Amino acid sequence: MGGVDAREFVQLVDGAGLCSGRLEVKSNQSWASVCEADFDQQDAEVVCGELGCGAPAALQGGLYGEGEGQTWDKEFQCKGNESLLLDCDTSDRKNNTCLPGNAVGLTCSEPDGVRLVGGGSRCAGGVELYDQGEWRTVGAVDWDQRDIAAVVCRQLGCGSTVSVLRGYTTRGFGVECSGSESSLRQCGRLYHFRPGLTVICSDLLVQPDIFLTDSMGGVSRGQQGPEVFRGYSFTITCSTQPQYPGGSFLLTFTGSNRTQTQPAVNHSAAFLFPAADDSHQGNYSCVYDNYVFSHNVSSESELLTLTVTASPLPAFIIRHVVVLLILLTAITTIYLYYKTTRRQKRVNRLSSVDLYVNANAMEMVSLSSRAEAGPGEERAAQGTE
Repeated sequence: MGGVDAREFVQLVDGAGLCSGRLEVKSNQSWASVCEADFDQQDAEVVCGELGCGAPAALQGGLYGEGEGQTWDKEFQCKGNESLLLDCDTSDRKNNTCLPGNAVGLTCSEPDGVRLVGGGSRCAGGVELYDQGEWRTVGAVDWDQRDIAAVVCRQLGCGSTVSVLRGYTTRGFGVECSGSESSLRQCGRLYHFRPGLTVICSDLLVQPDIFLTDSMGGVSRGQQGPEVFRGYSFTITCSTQPQYPGGSFLLTFTGSNRTQTQPAVNHSAAFLFPAADDSHQGNYSCVYDNYVFSHNVSSESELLTLTVTASPLPAFIIRHVVVLLILLTAITTIYLYYKTTRRQKRVNRLSSVDLYVNANAMEMVSLSSRAEAGPGEERAAQGTE
């Protein structure tokens, strides 16, 4: 079986190399193929990046045959910026079955040539170089490590170097850099082993998300972004991918030194504003801070532009109208229940009267018949009885 990447959750098998093959994911200690209907281009971008390959070049069901085992029973919903497929959201599959010929086959372009592994981010971990069809550990002596780290962080687009640590292996193939190279392939090669190295780049945290919600219907979508009516409550939520535990979110307001900080709970934090006014109008951003690899690192979201506008009706009027509607609904419900109950009681009472009248009428008919029969016939009837 060619092209297997020894990762914990994802692999490409039966392909021509490391970056092509049928996609399989780990499920209950065994490998499962993925149905084409449950996988799209953004999911493919995450897989190719996780395997250290380039961008997706081909995505097609049945391209590399069918798997012999089980089929993954979830639909992936990646945004495309996740470091691992395991970090992507999933949902229940729309169709219960996956027809033959639909197992995802994926071909990624050739890798950029360098990757960082084992650090929970594409911008942190041990340095590996793609060489002669396989990934090989890069090693360096102490005085070359900072220069190599600068080249690696630059090549991966991960910012600047935060830290360089000695790796876990002493059998990395040696590399020498001046620090100004744009690619690790431009550095010199040494033909003897050197200790591996772990590089931490400044952009190791993925960019957090920022979005606006409300519970009163006071948020609308304007031409330049979300709009909030004056007097309405609103909530700004910050969230990030589950790379590392803990951390905190800083909500900043552009043009002001007003900030709020909350700890990250389940990788998110919500900032509540009870009543919008003109002072809340402006640009907001979320800054996620965490202490990782013995360093404080942070990542900032895109700007959220918030506009505060006049409500079609004052908020207190709308609140009173809502309360009145709720009361009216309750009163109507009680009235209908009372009316139905009363009607049922009236029907039951009329039924009882009818039964009483019918019983009396039958008794009167019986007495009348006996009176018309005369004493002799009545005694004869009694004797017969």
